[in-house]
Amino acid sequence: MILDRFRLDNSVAVVTGAGRGLGAAIAVAFAEAGADVVIAARTRSQLEAVAEQVESTGRRAHIVAADLAHPEETAKLAAEAVDAFGRLDIVVNNVGGTMPNMLLATSAKDLKDALTFNVVTAHALTTAAAPLMLEHAGGGSVINITSTMGRLAGRGFAAYGTAKAALAHYTRLAAMDLCPKIRVNGIAPGSILTSALDVVASNDELREPMEKVTPMRRLGDPTDIAAAAVYLASPAGSYLTGKILEVDGGITFPNLDLPIPDL
Repeated sequence: MILDRFRLDNSVAVVTGAGRGLGAAIAVAFAEAGADVVIAARTRSQLEAVAEQVESTGRRAHIVAADLAHPEETAKLAAEAVDAFGRLDIVVNNVGGTMPNMLLATSAKDLKDALTFNVVTAHALTTAAAPLMLEHAGGGSVINITSTMGRLAGRGFAAYGTAKAALAHYTRLAAMDLCPKIRVNGIAPGSILTSALDVVASNDELREPMEKVTPMRRLGDPTDIAAAAVYLASPAGSYLTGKILEVDGGITFPNLDLPIPDL
């Protein structure tokens, strides 16, 4: 049965930034597909709520409350998975983000911090996870969450877009070093209705123009990204590596313009 190829039965996944939004949706989707999940973020109360959803599917959740802006903390999650569940099959590097800002107000430190939070953390966990994947599972899947702003140009996204573009190319490069036993792919979400877009979701004057210029005429749901992650992590995606899935409603330019004036 083709649907059996989308199962993750008895595999173990680490999902960073899993307290809410995309990370939470991915963690729950993995559990629904049969995986046990290590969920990590800063806020324990959020992780506990996600763990309840995971456990309601009959799978196990292991909570790690840590500041994942520090690569050394992110790297520890690989060993946490093996200690908790005896193996590691899947890593989702979801933690990241950077607040928009005008280019001339973006300092060198801002850019460096964006690269650390979005790229160096992913590298730290990936390199810690790969040997353990090979030792305990014989291989695995790494999924990096990038962004449409890593390929599209819009004002205010110099630090964020640069970091996400770097993460996308890191995905391609890591895939070549880790193939054929470990696959490395990415997902580039468009505008997804997470807490980051709460102000948009509740404001018709902001939301409707965004929907109008999006070819699919809607904004994304976290489950759209979670479904893509299940595909990439599962045997259904076993012939993909070094690829970025653009789950963005078909946009070819940013569907939200920040009010940054000309100089």
